[in-house]
Formats: sequence, C-alpha cells, structure tokens
Amino acid sequence: MGEYLLTQTAAAAYLGYKVCALAAWRLRGGGPLFVRVSGRSVRYRKTDLDAWINERLRATTSDNGEAAAAKLAEAGR
Repeated sequence: MGEYLLTQTAAAAYLGYKVCALAAWRLRGGGPLFVRVSGRSVRYRKTDLDAWINERLRATTSDNGEAAAAKLAEAGR
C-alpha cells in the first residue's frame, strides 16, 4: 500500500509553517519534495518532509551539517 499524501495545509502544520511558505519554496526551490497531483493540486509525503527536516539538522550554529550527520551516525540513525 502506498504512502498517504498530506495536503498543503497538513504539511504546513506538520512543519510549523504557513501554506504560503510551502508555495514560496516550491517556486524558488529549497523546500521539501512535493507531488504535483494535477495542475492545481499539490501533496506531500511525510517521509519527504522528515527527510527535509533531517537535512537541516545542525549541532551548532557554525555546523554546516557535518557535525549533525556525525551525531546521527553515532546514534545509529
């Protein structure tokens, strides 16, 4: 069975952002992957939202992502 697709509203709530932030990210890039169901219908997979969150994990403000990745590897995630 396939993964349940979240609406823009549900995805925005999950991330703690507004729907307009998701729309801006879709336009300029940098946001989570999305599914274009039709010309006016966009959905998100929870796994893509989680991956987007994990890509942005940082251990310190100067961490470029390497320290956080090392901590995740160390924790076995």
